[in-house]
Amino acid sequence: MARWRWLWIPACFCLFAGGCDKHPAKKPDATKGAVTGVVICADTGKPARFATVNLLAVPKKDAKADDQTPAMENTLTDLDGRFKLEAVDPGQYLALATMEGYLDPERGIDLARLSAIQDETEMSLKALDQWKAHLVEVTVTRHRTAELTIQIERGAEINGLVTYDDGSPAIGMHFLLLRKAEKSEWSGVGLALFKGWSIDSKSDGHGHYSLTNLPEGEYKVCASMPVENEGAAPAICLGDTFRRKDAKITKLAAGETVNGVDIVIPLSGLHTVSGTVSVLADGHTPAHAKVRLLYADDREEARELSPNDGEFTFEYVPEGKYILQVTGAEDMEQPNAVRNAGNSDPAPPKSKAVLYADKEIPLTVENDLDDLLVSLTPAPPAQPAAP
Repeated sequence: MARWRWLWIPACFCLFAGGCDKHPAKKPDATKGAVTGVVICADTGKPARFATVNLLAVPKKDAKADDQTPAMENTLTDLDGRFKLEAVDPGQYLALATMEGYLDPERGIDLARLSAIQDETEMSLKALDQWKAHLVEVTVTRHRTAELTIQIERGAEINGLVTYDDGSPAIGMHFLLLRKAEKSEWSGVGLALFKGWSIDSKSDGHGHYSLTNLPEGEYKVCASMPVENEGAAPAICLGDTFRRKDAKITKLAAGETVNGVDIVIPLSGLHTVSGTVSVLADGHTPAHAKVRLLYADDREEARELSPNDGEFTFEYVPEGKYILQVTGAEDMEQPNAVRNAGNSDPAPPKSKAVLYADKEIPLTVENDLDDLLVSLTPAPPAQPAAP
């Protein structure tokens, strides 16, 4: 699913994008309403100090494309856990609060369950439905102040140490986190978007790491080397394996902290796979393409990246058998402008997509594989739909 679509989800679009910009405090407006309240930590009964409160407009099922949805409102609580939002447009809202150490929708919503939904309003409603137990409904009316109490629940936490196999700490590692979802499938936690990484935690100067704000469940933890981006990064999972399917499972109860989830990164037996994607006819590089490295035995995806001027490099690839796959290659053909009959002004040129056939090459990685050349041919014409 295209990543930009998640920006539209009112429940958590700005959270997924890397944190909401805090709006400046608004002045009271007699034509609008206000929302005030308090945020309480459910585990201690104490005020949640400097928690972020978000007020989200409920999307309407029958909303039209040009309907204006009220902007999300947010603010911070004070030392008493209290907050106030002024000049809120009348309507139906859902309120939630987030704070480090407590449940966060960015790490709690199962994105895989939403990936097949095409209608954006339906997707938003399904996302809200997943998190409904942690949302507080509120109706805002003109000239009125709505009062509410929000409780935040302590999130579970995974702590561990990442080292290289010579015993030195692995500093600055990113993390990939998978949670068991419906039908025993594994779904990624978080969404990369503009951050480049789904999980923003890193291992510290001693190799220690902490993954917080998690709901209960079964997890697989992988340490990702900080190269280029998440898709291209090699990930070593708990159990010291590069294969996600072979990773050991960590079980978390609600609010539980699990320590000792340690990962060791090998320093030997890793190689580079690099090359160029070009078009066979004239050798030019396509404007767009995806290059994937798949495990040969079950076609599990190991890496993915977009070539840079046709060039691709996968670093730190463990020895084994793979499939190098190129998909989605295309150019935009720009035809010459043509003149309209009886009109001296040229008609605006129309671009046309030129598609190329997907290609797969089997690879055996035993040492560095440099200067691989993947030559593409035009995709066959689309077959007409059956009557």
